[in-house]
Amino acid sequence: MMKIESKLAQIGSTADTVTGAVSFPIYQATAFRHPALGESTGFDYARTKSPTRSILEQAVAELEGGDAAFACSSGMAALQTIFSYFSSGDHFLVSLDLYGGTYRLLTQVMGKFGITVSFVDTNEIDELQSHLTPQTKAVLIESPTNPLMMVTDIAKVASWAKKHNLLTIVDNTLLTPFFQRPIELGADIVTHSASKYLGGHNDVLAGLIITKGEQLSAEMAFLHNSIGAVLGAQDSFLLARGMKTLALRMERHQYNATKIALFLKEHPAITDVYYPALEDHPGYDIQCQQSSGNTGIFSFKVKKSEYVPIILKSIKLIAFAESLGGVESLMTYPAVQTHADIPAEIRNQLGVDDRLLRYSVGIEHVDDLIADLSQALDIAVATCGA
Repeated sequence: MMKIESKLAQIGSTADTVTGAVSFPIYQATAFRHPALGESTGFDYARTKSPTRSILEQAVAELEGGDAAFACSSGMAALQTIFSYFSSGDHFLVSLDLYGGTYRLLTQVMGKFGITVSFVDTNEIDELQSHLTPQTKAVLIESPTNPLMMVTDIAKVASWAKKHNLLTIVDNTLLTPFFQRPIELGADIVTHSASKYLGGHNDVLAGLIITKGEQLSAEMAFLHNSIGAVLGAQDSFLLARGMKTLALRMERHQYNATKIALFLKEHPAITDVYYPALEDHPGYDIQCQQSSGNTGIFSFKVKKSEYVPIILKSIKLIAFAESLGGVESLMTYPAVQTHADIPAEIRNQLGVDDRLLRYSVGIEHVDDLIADLSQALDIAVATCGA
């Protein structure tokens, strides 16, 4: 069987049989001619299906081990499409530590349509069981979570969910199919904010849904077409092009992140580092079992909250910016940026407090990144005291 590195590099390279183009072209058309009444080339209208998007979707489905994939206009559009599969009165069990945008969509938008949610520690089967109701229809997992990097045993939860006729949905944004394939662990649906590691260059906004099972795939195709939050041809091309280098980038992200996490772990201005590649991380063993590597993002806490604005102002190579997963290093302050929509009491209870910084480590030389962090921390300590 072909290795994933080769599959990634060859995305779309043999699909254009007319010209032999190694890079599959952008089909900008929204309408396609019918050969005759009742006949179709397989393409009718771009919202339903388009050539460039189809190449991307076929590649993603194969990479994740799914039966079908659906490219959406953003990660949130992908989640909205998934949530539209459910009905008013349905109940979700959801990872305790959750990306703020997903929390907002579930509580402030889907709540208006009668969807209810319980946020639980998805590693505790007893806790899942205690929140199970007759209306529960799905478990939504982030693993690792954003930003506290909690790891869930996906196979264990998926097995429990199947016993109760629940769907298992896994957000695989942080690890990508290069390092983790949740469908092989029992998940029914995988989703990605493809703007992150899959695109990899901070230049494309996209989301992905991958489904396992003929009926589920058919129903998701209906929703994808009916809702219409589909990915355009230009962005489909950019995403497929970005994915060709995913293997190389993820290896570099992991290498850099591990070295920097170890550096910060020993720094006197840092109290905690949350990264599953570290052996003292509580999810280390599970991560090693179900994943072949680690993401390039982690979070850490500084000793004093007063350090935060100074660090964010003092970093030079690292950008103070939202998002993650690109080749450029970015640092974010979750409490006031990515997780601002989560109530403060919930954030603080989880540990997403005013001392927490999230660092998306890019592919720059690791020595330069460590030097930049070091000088910013030195300035913070000199200004505020140790």
